[in-house]
Amino acid sequence: MRAYYQLKELSKTHEIHLFALTEMAVDQRHIELLNEYCEAVHVFRLRKWMIVLQLFRCFFSTKPFQTAYFYDPLIDIQINRLLKKIKPEHIFCQLIRAAEYIKDYHYCPKTLDYMDALSKGIERRIERAPFYSRWLFRSESRRLGQYERTIFSYFEYKLIISEQDRELIFHPERKTILCVPNGISESFFEPVMSSKKYDLVFVGNLSYAPNIEAVEFIDKLLSTSELTCLVSGANPSSTISRIAAKNKRITLQGWVDDIREAYCSGRIFIAPMMIGTGMQNKLLEAMALGIPCITTPLAGNAIHGKHEEHLLIAQDMDEFKRAIERLINDHELYKTISANASFFVKQQYSWSHANRIILEKCLNYSVA
Repeated sequence: MRAYYQLKELSKTHEIHLFALTEMAVDQRHIELLNEYCEAVHVFRLRKWMIVLQLFRCFFSTKPFQTAYFYDPLIDIQINRLLKKIKPEHIFCQLIRAAEYIKDYHYCPKTLDYMDALSKGIERRIERAPFYSRWLFRSESRRLGQYERTIFSYFEYKLIISEQDRELIFHPERKTILCVPNGISESFFEPVMSSKKYDLVFVGNLSYAPNIEAVEFIDKLLSTSELTCLVSGANPSSTISRIAAKNKRITLQGWVDDIREAYCSGRIFIAPMMIGTGMQNKLLEAMALGIPCITTPLAGNAIHGKHEEHLLIAQDMDEFKRAIERLINDHELYKTISANASFFVKQQYSWSHANRIILEKCLNYSVA
């Protein structure tokens, strides 16, 4: 979403050539949609055998496995040939995973969007990982931390989503990293006709480790409750599928054309995010729709939402249960947080505001 809205907004003032890496075939309809905003779309398919080779080589280097996974020397050659032909005035790189391709291109300024502190995100997963894979998470966390520091100097401009993630990039000049928050599509402020079928709702990429853990938390929460919960999102992991099959109070819903309908089918949005980094768009979207949210300090702090004004903050199982009871039983609190949350997101999180920072600070483009 972040990349899509950056493309959409920046295309209003700039000609964009998109270089995209992928592991799978891309639907032509998706490329046609991007063509509305791009002068050209170049899709590079990662070769599976090269991924395996690069990961093997990574054991004998200090680079992160995530960087090795997405690096293909043949694609590197193709990208640099295109850069020489296009002669861009600026290069925008999303995530350090793609930085290897353009870090040594010195013919124009470059911007790196860290998005979040990946090294810390991996570190938070160490203790929750199976004992036999913890060494790999420790190694990757160290490698990512080192790479986040090293790659810093290759780019003239650096972005990140939140202040708390910026403090986790351990570079002496990290304060120069610009904080560019995510935004919310205006469609999330439009009313949606959907009945409140569930007490709780959780939405997210259901193959993403922090979201899987959040659903495991919800499963435990509902084990001693009469509440119901909708879990909605793409690519449900086997763990989440097993939970939904076992716990009849959880309804699992995969991909939907309009995710707003999933949000609005629940009375309360619950986001027990215990690991992960960055800013949780799921929270901003639910708040924009006026659905009272309960989340952890980890997620709440990133969006600067105030406890009992914009949302409720809870740290453990008991606090989540009490927060749910409060919203169910206190109708005035429910209405107040619903209204405050929607207004807060509308004022603070728009893509036009987020991209104005990129235009003015990185591209030196004056916005009237």
